[in-house]
Amino acid sequence: MWKGLKNALLLSVMPMAMATGAFANEPALTGATKDAAAKIFFERCAGCHGVLRKGATGKNLEPANTTKLGQNRLEKIIANGTEGGMVNFDDILTKDEIKMMATYIQMPPDSPPEWGMTAMKGSWKVVVPVDQRPTKKMNNVNLDNVFSVTLRDSGEVALIDGDTKKIWNIVKTGYAVHISRISYSGRYVYVIGRDGKLDLIDLWMEKPQVVATIKTGLDARSVETSKFKGYEDKYAIAGSYWPPQYVIMDGLTLEPLKIVSTRSNTIEGEYHPEPRVASIVASQIKPEFVVNVKETGLIKLVDYTDIKNLKETTIESAKFLHDGGWDSSKRYFLVAANASNKVAVVDTKEGKLAALVDTKAKPHPGRGANFVHPKFGPVWATSHLGADVITLIGTDPEKHPESAWKVVQELQNHGSGSLFVKTHPASHNLWADAPLMPDREAAESVTVYDINNLDKGPEVINVAKMAGLPESKAIKRTVHAEYNETGDEVWFSLWAGKTEPSAIVILDDKTRKMKAVIKDPKLITPTGKFNVKNTQHDIY
Repeated sequence: MWKGLKNALLLSVMPMAMATGAFANEPALTGATKDAAAKIFFERCAGCHGVLRKGATGKNLEPANTTKLGQNRLEKIIANGTEGGMVNFDDILTKDEIKMMATYIQMPPDSPPEWGMTAMKGSWKVVVPVDQRPTKKMNNVNLDNVFSVTLRDSGEVALIDGDTKKIWNIVKTGYAVHISRISYSGRYVYVIGRDGKLDLIDLWMEKPQVVATIKTGLDARSVETSKFKGYEDKYAIAGSYWPPQYVIMDGLTLEPLKIVSTRSNTIEGEYHPEPRVASIVASQIKPEFVVNVKETGLIKLVDYTDIKNLKETTIESAKFLHDGGWDSSKRYFLVAANASNKVAVVDTKEGKLAALVDTKAKPHPGRGANFVHPKFGPVWATSHLGADVITLIGTDPEKHPESAWKVVQELQNHGSGSLFVKTHPASHNLWADAPLMPDREAAESVTVYDINNLDKGPEVINVAKMAGLPESKAIKRTVHAEYNETGDEVWFSLWAGKTEPSAIVILDDKTRKMKAVIKDPKLITPTGKFNVKNTQHDIY
């Protein structure tokens, strides 16, 4: 199957012919149909449900669970989505594809191959050696206000000049780039796709291009670079969903230096074969990476001062770890354990767990949002996949101990199914999306609060209607608020279907009115947008 998947990942979905077993309780697919289903599962489903389908953010999809629901029920769930945060696929997949996927997830999952140092080095390529790269910036673009924009379904990132609102360059990358991270010098952009392909882009070039590339695994989502003083740009680290591991690389060439498996026992003491690396952040106060292992509920503080004799501090938290970000002091890291309905707080200065904070269902913060609450002092915010609230957690144990590591307030969001919440030190607004809501109006809208007057209540804005895109069946999901360098603009992606026109809508943060729309046929399914300065310095 995985040999077929390797080929299928390079092809469009093949024509489908459903093959069923001799009995209704023995669903089966064969040949090209099974390969096509494997491709769709990898691209659309494995991120939440796991390659082995054991579940995490999404439910366990092993046959013991799926066959109980049956073909018809599964088709309805796939088509319509759920209130728990699963998107409806009836505007993404055809009816035949939905039928095929309902059958596929009733079949036993296949075991994918490993991806070790030999395979990794075989994929590694330095396109432009370090000594042949520019010695000074060769363009007049304000790099602090460049946005690296994921074009999910075309396998590219668009580098957009935030000052002119023009596309500077579109760079071919891996499939469905999950995040972009910026080297601490501000020169390099690291982008990693869900296919495990990591690309290093040099912003000093006249037209930015990939200068090094490597395939870190078969399924991945996280990358980060070293930020501690004296180690700027020295190391990069990437985490894989499959195989479950992380790799530390040379920051300028992506040469793989150290691979560490994350297979281990969970916090309950049970062995797990697929503990995926969910998110990674770099400390600015220590030479450490914070590595979050989804299925085990373990947080690793990885000391990179001696790669050959690597030291890890393992912190027990809760399952299933996902995204998170720093508090405003950059000492405490807060990460969603979304299946446990908790946020774990790590004191990276002391190297230990500071708190486990109970929240509503399935917190999903992205990197979260930091601001000073009028009553409770510094807080960090998360929105939720499974609840229509924005949760505020106190983050100042020194000056506001009575509020620290507690939910101090819940704000009403316009829906569940939220992926990101965002603010900026120069802004008085707090924004939250809800792109995974099955309801069109909710998915196309955002909630915004005045953080100085939270009791006033929210304004709900339909961002999609501002773009002037043609009407279509596909929902234009408004996703991922990102601020510009100065914090006076907030950018939203309209994530439509692969064949539907998409856009980026830019709002004036003060007036909350549309300021500009970026429309281009090359903007295919834009999702995440990463401003260089904000990403470089962990401003959120």
